Amino acid sequence: MALRLISLLGMFGLCLIAWLGSEDRRQVPWKVIQWGIGIQLVVGMLVFLLPFTRELVVWLSSILNALIDASDAGARFLFGPIFVPDPNQSVGPAGAGRWIARALTQPFTPVPGDRLGAANLDLGYVFAFRSLPQVVFFAAIFSLLYNLGVIQPVVRVFARFFRWAMNISGAEALAGGANIFVGIESAIAIKPFLERMTRSELCAILASCFGSIASTVLGIYAVPLRPTFPAIAGHLMSASVLTIPAAFVLAKILVPEQGTPETLGKVPEIDIAEDDRQSPMDSLILGALDGVKMAVGIAAALIAILGLIALLNLVFARLASLSTSDIGLLSAIGQIFSIITLQNIMGALFLPLTFLTGVSLDWNELWLSSQLIGRRFLETAIPPYIALANASAEGTLSDRALVIVSYTLCGFAHLPSVGIFVGGLAGIVPSRRKDISDIAWKALWAGTLATLMTGCVAGIFFYEGAAVLGR
Repeated sequence: MALRLISLLGMFGLCLIAWLGSEDRRQVPWKVIQWGIGIQLVVGMLVFLLPFTRELVVWLSSILNALIDASDAGARFLFGPIFVPDPNQSVGPAGAGRWIARALTQPFTPVPGDRLGAANLDLGYVFAFRSLPQVVFFAAIFSLLYNLGVIQPVVRVFARFFRWAMNISGAEALAGGANIFVGIESAIAIKPFLERMTRSELCAILASCFGSIASTVLGIYAVPLRPTFPAIAGHLMSASVLTIPAAFVLAKILVPEQGTPETLGKVPEIDIAEDDRQSPMDSLILGALDGVKMAVGIAAALIAILGLIALLNLVFARLASLSTSDIGLLSAIGQIFSIITLQNIMGALFLPLTFLTGVSLDWNELWLSSQLIGRRFLETAIPPYIALANASAEGTLSDRALVIVSYTLCGFAHLPSVGIFVGGLAGIVPSRRKDISDIAWKALWAGTLATLMTGCVAGIFFYEGAAVLGR
């Protein structure tokens, strides 16, 4: 009960933190705050407490898991069963399923007559061959659904509800609704209005981009956690829905509306022009090509960022080696750097914010959770999700911490996204490049706080024994 109370108070604590950094502390958007928090609490209650909607999340997870599994078919054709095993099809007497389990859980031991074993490979889950093809597949599927007009009605429903409830502009609401399914591409739907948008609108749109995830990368986040959290895919979708009102709340506190938005009181249409409509096959292929660009971008970012972090940690490790020096000052410096890594630095910075989510009162669990949340800011959410899956499999995190951290990590609130979103939005409307660049860091802060607020919602409604994990 104490942890749930901390999570509830944490929502208001995050609003207070945003207010302390507001451009105008005298202008508090009370309606946006009240309705934004209210929407999150209602959605959280539906996801965690009501049996029907809770089972609906599990059902949605099964659909998304089926799509994730289907994405392996194309990757398996390209890379073969060694890199992309099929657990439902035996390969040799031992079978691929047994080989996968062995590769993931114990050192490699060849099995006579096992073609996979005879290859003398212990590959386990190779990210490049398993996760990146899922980006291509999901990009193709959502491009097809968008071209067929399946996505637009759902986006329009969310947009109209956000506009009506929180009294935000129609363009903001439309971008927020679209961000549940896509990333910076959501700005294309409101391109005619970007030229004349207020600073507050630009901040809200960018914050919703930072706070949510695109459905094209859902598989990357979901797959590592599926063994211990089978319903993770559906919960990632609910986390993305929860984060949109949270992003609006915190963006409007940080950058209150000073003008009158052009689209206040109306939601723009997002129908595809007849000249831009593609055949289903064209939309599928073009979506896949966009997914290839995204997958390459993800791979490049991970190589550069993780390599840089490893380099900096190597410098810290060299300084830590001074602890064996006979010189007192050098020995003291070495002892300090023996506990300093970038992961520990980010964990310390995010520790107060992680505590506000009500993740745990146990120091070890709180510290590990803070490290994972802090790492996302530098490393993107992918390495922390993999580390979260490992911690869950090893039993070092409780189910409560697993759910809260998985909700909090669900977003693009990290440094690599700044260049992607700012560059993407500025490319759509070059005349507002300076305004977009100026507002970007406030939007990133709003998106970061929004993901933490989503974690608070999960903390309020999660209780031990609830069938939310889908086990």
